[in-house]
Amino acid sequence: MIRVVVADDHAAIRAGLVMILGDADGVEVVGEAADGAEAVRLAGRLRPDVVLMDIRMPGVDGIEATRQLSGVCEVLVLTTFDLDEYVRGALRAGAAGFLLKSVESSALVEAVRQVAAGDGVLAPSVTRRVMREFASAVPRSRPAGLDALTDREVEVLHCLGEGLSNHQIGRKLHIGETTVKTHVSRVLTKLDLRSRVQAAILAQEAGLLGGADGPVSGGPARP
Repeated sequence: MIRVVVADDHAAIRAGLVMILGDADGVEVVGEAADGAEAVRLAGRLRPDVVLMDIRMPGVDGIEATRQLSGVCEVLVLTTFDLDEYVRGALRAGAAGFLLKSVESSALVEAVRQVAAGDGVLAPSVTRRVMREFASAVPRSRPAGLDALTDREVEVLHCLGEGLSNHQIGRKLHIGETTVKTHVSRVLTKLDLRSRVQAAILAQEAGLLGGADGPVSGGPARP
């Protein structure tokens, strides 16, 4: 069972999200929060697998709450506003995913499952421009900590940059998903990153893939 906390300052939206997730198999909403501070408190007490996080909330906003929840649980940002500053802020804070509230109910549920499984999710409308922006933001150089990675961890980082899920990485490298998760965790630790999405962006920035454009699929991309 995937345990979820829903954080949104609009009660009607929160109720709708709770209904959507509550009707999904294998998903349980264990708490609701009306602002970022409450989301952080609930997550600390309830230890959910995923916090579904709005950005614009009173007091502690969703980006700051995401930063505070790094290492506690996965955060999937869900917002109305398709703004570069929000995407950038959420990913740098450690969000595992970024979706717009226009997403279909079925895609939202699947995104929650993907994030709970350790995968990253980006809305298709923002994937390509996010990768381009991060890739062009700084000159390409060898990131600090890259030399500390083993050959296998470099392969995993390359796969993250390609947007592969844990299952896809396992098939490509002929290793089990549990082993993939271990390698991903070690990559994040050695590179001092908060999420696999950040790892995917770093791989793009460093030119490990030989191009600036990340993969874009018809559904949510999974860096």
